[in-house]
Amino acid sequence: MKTVSFVIDDAVASIIRAPLVTPFRIATGQHDELANVFLRLRTGDGTCGYGEAAVASHITGETIETTLANLQAAASALRGRRIDDAETVCREFAPAFAGNHAGLAALEMALLDLSSRVQGIPFYRLFAPVAARGPLLSFATDITIVIGSLEQARATAQQFSARGFKAFKIKIGKDEELDLKRVLAVREAAPDSDLILDANMGFSADRMLAFLERLGAGGARPALLEQPVPKYDWDGLAAITSALSGSGTLVCADESVGSLADARRAIDSNAVSAINVKFMKSGILEGAEITRLAASHGMRLMLGAMMESALAITASAHFAAGLACFDFLDMDTTFFIKGELAHSPYLDDSGRFDLSSAGHGIGVEPRFA
Repeated sequence: MKTVSFVIDDAVASIIRAPLVTPFRIATGQHDELANVFLRLRTGDGTCGYGEAAVASHITGETIETTLANLQAAASALRGRRIDDAETVCREFAPAFAGNHAGLAALEMALLDLSSRVQGIPFYRLFAPVAARGPLLSFATDITIVIGSLEQARATAQQFSARGFKAFKIKIGKDEELDLKRVLAVREAAPDSDLILDANMGFSADRMLAFLERLGAGGARPALLEQPVPKYDWDGLAAITSALSGSGTLVCADESVGSLADARRAIDSNAVSAINVKFMKSGILEGAEITRLAASHGMRLMLGAMMESALAITASAHFAAGLACFDFLDMDTTFFIKGELAHSPYLDDSGRFDLSSAGHGIGVEPRFA
């Protein structure tokens, strides 16, 4: 019988790269490749846990170099440590990642992955459902229409609609006239699908409301509007939320909410009607706290991602399954990646996750050089 080890015997952090199918463009910048920092923890019996830091410098200001250095330092400190209580170890190391939440997410992911593998349980079992019910093991992600030409927007919508996608997240905020045409083209190509607009801080409140009015005249009404104004423009968020009250369009904070304190402000001010939770903004454990706080106040929830490989995306899927309270799933970045880092064992070509047969841990093992 195999002896289970709770002691970390080896730890290594490394940058792993992968090409993209197409540049991932948003209002504030773009990714031309996946270049993330991965962490591997291994016990003496060979059991491994994996974590991933998806660094989005144009959004968070973090850098790959700092993230790698932080994770290498943590890897050195973790050798010889016991992981009987992985959450306590995560919280012990959190102060070292102040201002580097992507690095913290990778550390927490690897520790929790290793812990769940050692315990012999799926990763989602580490997160108790928010409501009195079991985990939600099957759900679908949206697909993102990145900033690009009208023809690209139409072709992407047609392609993914034919594959069975039912929700389209359209990046806007660079060219309002082109954005209007792109959104209407997606509506025409996928008329029975939900539309999500993500401005990535590209509008003012007045311009956003005028844009939505023009969209409505064209027959398109988004189910959700994500981060229409700059992250610190709480008055702008509140004005849009108030103006859209009763319209059927939710206003979601993304860049504005990166911490539990930000979430409390969003809730107390009634500035938004939804919050986007991302591992890379807050880490995993604080992300769970944000989720529980928002759900307890009736706030709608989206689970999103940066440019993440199948490792972090599958970890997020487990997170969604365990907490079982997300209204919108935006976990589609693997569809933009080429190679083995694009393949989650629980995600099909139509964007549906099914974790009903999930094994131990996250279920993805990146190849380290």
